[in-house]
Amino acid sequence: MRTPAMMIVGLVLCPCGLLLTLTGTLTPNWRQVSLIPQQPSDLILEQGIWDLCRERQSTHDRLCGQEDELSYFKEGPVQVARGMMPSSLVLTVLGLVVAALGVRCWQKEPQHTLAGASGLVLLLSGLLSLVPASWYTHELQVLPAPSGATLAVGYSLVLSYLGSCLEILGGVALTLSFHHCCKERRASKTTPSPVLEPGPRSVIGAYSNPWDVLEDERDGWHGRSTLPCDSDL
Repeated sequence: MRTPAMMIVGLVLCPCGLLLTLTGTLTPNWRQVSLIPQQPSDLILEQGIWDLCRERQSTHDRLCGQEDELSYFKEGPVQVARGMMPSSLVLTVLGLVVAALGVRCWQKEPQHTLAGASGLVLLLSGLLSLVPASWYTHELQVLPAPSGATLAVGYSLVLSYLGSCLEILGGVALTLSFHHCCKERRASKTTPSPVLEPGPRSVIGAYSNPWDVLEDERDGWHGRSTLPCDSDL
């Protein structure tokens, strides 16, 4: 049996979402701070959830591990992102393992219940990464930053958004496998119609011929019967 299209969609989108979310979690560029007063105009401060980096665009000199002078890492959105993003990655890996066991192209039929359960896990993992990314975006202008500086969204936050959306879409696609289970359950509850077998039947209220039209054949005479109801079918 061919693997259902929705399962293929889920198995393609979820690993892509995992890769994007992993990149967004590890890279220190959730927010970019530029045009910092009393600093070179080409200096950009990159803030992530684990590290702070400084980069000169003219020389491409990059230095990470900067000191958190403004207590940026102590803010609520950053702390929540530190807890929920790794949890989302773990759940995504777990969901992909379950999906690999449920969607097996080398079997006769995939295990729809197991594939649907993996879709729920992947859907939850996508929501876990979407929540901190959304909250961080909402508080982007409120988080500590040098006064007078220009704040912008970093590529790590964008990748986290995209990865979360892909995981949610892939999880929904795999969750649709439960629909096949429901169809099988409804089919099993339906009582099959009885199979008609050849032989004499009596129907109440129906016409019954009192003559034995096959009497001559059983006696060995194969001539033509004169009975009006005799016919070869």
